[in-house]
Amino acid sequence: MSLKLSHSGKVRDIYDLEDGRLLLVATDRISAFDVVMDQLIPQKGRVLTAMSDFWFSYLSDLVPNHLITVDPKVISRLVFNGSKDGDLKLLERQVWGRSMLVNKARMLPLECIVRGYLSGSAYNEYKENEMIGGQVLPKGLDQGDQLPFPMFTPSTKATSGHDVNLSLEQAGELITPKLLEQVSKISLDIYARAFELAYSKGFIIADTKFEFGFIGDQLCLCDEVLTPDSSRFWSADTYQPGHIPESFDKQPLRDWLVGIGWDKTPPPPTLPEEIVQATERRYVQAYELITGRNLDDFYG
Repeated sequence: MSLKLSHSGKVRDIYDLEDGRLLLVATDRISAFDVVMDQLIPQKGRVLTAMSDFWFSYLSDLVPNHLITVDPKVISRLVFNGSKDGDLKLLERQVWGRSMLVNKARMLPLECIVRGYLSGSAYNEYKENEMIGGQVLPKGLDQGDQLPFPMFTPSTKATSGHDVNLSLEQAGELITPKLLEQVSKISLDIYARAFELAYSKGFIIADTKFEFGFIGDQLCLCDEVLTPDSSRFWSADTYQPGHIPESFDKQPLRDWLVGIGWDKTPPPPTLPEEIVQATERRYVQAYELITGRNLDDFYG
C-alpha cells in the first residue's frame, strides 16, 4: 500500500492510499479570512477529529458517511503496517489521534450550508437586498437574529479565495435539481437533529456547512461535520436577539484580527499567546460540553 500526500489545505492534509481510501489529517493550523496563521492552536486537530467522530455516529441513522475509523491503533495497522521507513514512522506519530480513515467519495461541487441565525456573509448579503441566496427574508432583521426558519443556502467550493453564495437555481445547475432537493432535505434534517442536542447542552448552532459525496451509488456525508471550524457555536445562555453572543469557534480570533486593523492579506500578524490559548480553550470546551466527553480520553 502506498501513501502519498494528495492535498494540503488550510487546515487538513489528505493522503491517498490509492486503494479507494483516504487518510484525512486534521492539523493544528488555523485560518481566518482565508489566510493561514503562523501560530498553531494546540489540540485543535484532535478536537476536529473527535467532534466529527461523535457527530458521524450520532447522525448515522439519518445519512451514511465516509468514516471507517478514527482509532489510531487501527489506522496504524491498516495504513502504516509496521513500516520501517523513517518518514512514515514520523508521520505515524504526528497524526496519532487527529486522523480519520475514510472511504474515498466523488464529492459534490457544493458547500451545503444551513443557517438558523443571521450572521457572517449572510448578514452582509441581507443588508444589501434583504435576501440570502435569492431567498427573500422579512424586513428589519439584525445581525444575530434568529431566522424565521432554518435556511439551506449553498455556496461554491473555492479552491482559493472566498466561497461564493449561490441561489438554489444556480446550485441546481451545478448538480441537478433532484439531487439538490435531496441534499437540502438531508442538510436541514441534520441541522435540526444537531441543534436540538447542542441546545440542550447550552449551545446554539448559528450556522454550519456540510459536504456530501457518492461512494458507489450511495450519497454520503463526508469531510468534517459540525466542528468549530465548520460551524458557528454560540452560548445559548448569553444569546440576545440582535447581538452576537459568546462564541465557541474561531470568531474571537476573527474579532481580534479585525480589531487590530489587519487588511486580511498575507502575511498574517503574529498571534499573542493569550489569543492562542483562548482559541484552544474554546475549541476544547465546545467538544467537551456538547459531547459530554473529555478530550483527554480521545486517543491521547
